[in-house]
Amino acid sequence: MIRGFIFDLDGVLVDTPNLHFAAWRKVARSLGFDLNESQYEELKGLNREASLIQILDWGNTKLSSQEFNDLMVQKNEWYLEMTATMISDDALPGVHEFLKAAKDLKLKIGLGSASQNARKILDQVKMTNYFDVIIDGTQTTKSKPDPQVFELGTKKLNLRPSSIVVFEDSKAGIKAAIDGGFKSVGIGDRKTLNAASMVYKGLYATSPLKVIEQFNFKS
Repeated sequence: MIRGFIFDLDGVLVDTPNLHFAAWRKVARSLGFDLNESQYEELKGLNREASLIQILDWGNTKLSSQEFNDLMVQKNEWYLEMTATMISDDALPGVHEFLKAAKDLKLKIGLGSASQNARKILDQVKMTNYFDVIIDGTQTTKSKPDPQVFELGTKKLNLRPSSIVVFEDSKAGIKAAIDGGFKSVGIGDRKTLNAASMVYKGLYATSPLKVIEQFNFKS
């Protein structure tokens, strides 16, 4: 029986992946090389540290510990500058309606994001009150595809993984959900997220009740 939903933030609830890409691209260019969209797809779901490690590997670049930490701070500052004007209307289509419908069904709702800015973004787009639990990059030590972020959410929601549906837009996030024993819904491209139990272009294309009914049918 489905009793809870856990959502990733970027690309599922808010249209921030393009902003992350722009900020990481500025990082790469500051180091003398570039970052393309297909490379950025591989960064989705990773935390800031893991993302920078991967970017440095692509650029065959080494930094001191201080330079590495300074660059992570700089990336975050660039990203926050881009998100500073976000408002409720910047939520992805259908998100507010989907979350409200989930609350009306008395489902427990959690956030499971690698972003250390997750709560700030939720506040800006007026979503915070939908969530019973918010797990973000300030509380985790392992990056997706490790299921840690979802496991922490499960404990705080006091539910079993098998009773929770995870909504993700990245391959790493879907793998984390599957490895953790959760049900999974991909948000985005079906070819990229083909490991998920079902895939939708966005939350606007489905409803909490439809998702629950489809999982009940599958079982």
